[in-house]
Amino acid sequence: MKNTSTNNRTEYYKISSFIFLYFFTWSASIGLLAIWLGQKANLSGTVIGTVFAVNGVFSVILKPIYGYILDKIGMSKYLLYFVVAMSALMAPFFIYVYQPLLMSNTLLGIILGALYLSFAWYAGVAACESYSDRFSRLNGMEFGQIRMWGSLGWAVASSFSGLLFNLSPAYNFIMGSVASVIMLVVLISLKVNTNSAHAGEVLTKEKIAPADVYALLRNRKFWAFCLYVAGVAWMMFIAEQQFSRYFVTFFDDVHQGNAVFGYLGTVQSGMEFIMYMVIPLFVNFIGAKRGLLIVGLIVGARLIISGLCDSHLLISVLKPLYGLEICLLLVSVFKYIAEHFDKRVNATMYLLGYQAMLYVGNVVVSSPAGLLYDRIGFEQTYIIMGATALTFTLISAFTLSACQCKWRSAQALKVAEQHPTR
Repeated sequence: MKNTSTNNRTEYYKISSFIFLYFFTWSASIGLLAIWLGQKANLSGTVIGTVFAVNGVFSVILKPIYGYILDKIGMSKYLLYFVVAMSALMAPFFIYVYQPLLMSNTLLGIILGALYLSFAWYAGVAACESYSDRFSRLNGMEFGQIRMWGSLGWAVASSFSGLLFNLSPAYNFIMGSVASVIMLVVLISLKVNTNSAHAGEVLTKEKIAPADVYALLRNRKFWAFCLYVAGVAWMMFIAEQQFSRYFVTFFDDVHQGNAVFGYLGTVQSGMEFIMYMVIPLFVNFIGAKRGLLIVGLIVGARLIISGLCDSHLLISVLKPLYGLEICLLLVSVFKYIAEHFDKRVNATMYLLGYQAMLYVGNVVVSSPAGLLYDRIGFEQTYIIMGATALTFTLISAFTLSACQCKWRSAQALKVAEQHPTR
């Protein structure tokens, strides 16, 4: 028994190190992509917008494919090997392929870049998170307590990636490639026990087939979940896209605003790290559905208060709450999917119903939101977005399926104790 516990702890360290390195690499390089496109590839703001739009389209297409492959191969690590290998090619791709193409044949560069970035990052991160969730449940662990190391990896890289970028972006890309090679070594050493005590709850002998995806698309629960994502998660993530522009307006000196925003980004990452330790226990206690609804309430309240507030202190307090929302949302999403959808389509459901839906929102809502910012201002737009999130949260209270929770079990036990059978 002790040996099993020791093995589990060792594998926990390995999968956590993998997630740490993955987000470290992403933050150190791809996190600065917009700046690199403007300063080093010499692209205009319009073309940069096109780059991100095309990236989003490729990502929406590739994520469900990655999900299907993950469900098809089960706990095999082949897809993760591919993602890490693509990540390791970061330095040669950016230095010798992407930048020259963007400057000489922009359209071809945008397409190849979108394909590469989706393979390695935009769809790759969803695949890594989905695999980590399945690995955690297989070994009786909590996904949140693995994913928290990704937040730490992002924060660590953010603390010096800008300084490194100022010396030369090539250093960022080379560091990303080196970290990816280390990541590959960690992944190779990761042992997957498909005969664990929890295997029956996570794995199935019957592998996913196209008919299962069709059945998922006809499932009422699938569309109820997508409705929640469209009403709450879209508002949450799209509001964040240009929140920095709104934030700095609360300061007389824009440079001071930029500095404070950067500091609060670090605070947010720290909050994510801490929250991932406790949020899984909280969601277990209240149930995944309540977790999703609480996210909607927090998002709605934060956006409305952001639109109403006139104090740089209050807006500074509201900014890090985004970290709490992310943690609670992601943990609740995985637990909701595990409870209500067939094991055969677990990864497909996450990458199609959640991840791909998020990018659909990016394509559909980002431009109208930007138009509203220009027409009626950030304040009114955030109030509208907050009210939308609250409305869809109310709807989801009736459309999302009920989830198991320890709170309800404790209440039932208390009632039974007060009214014993005679």
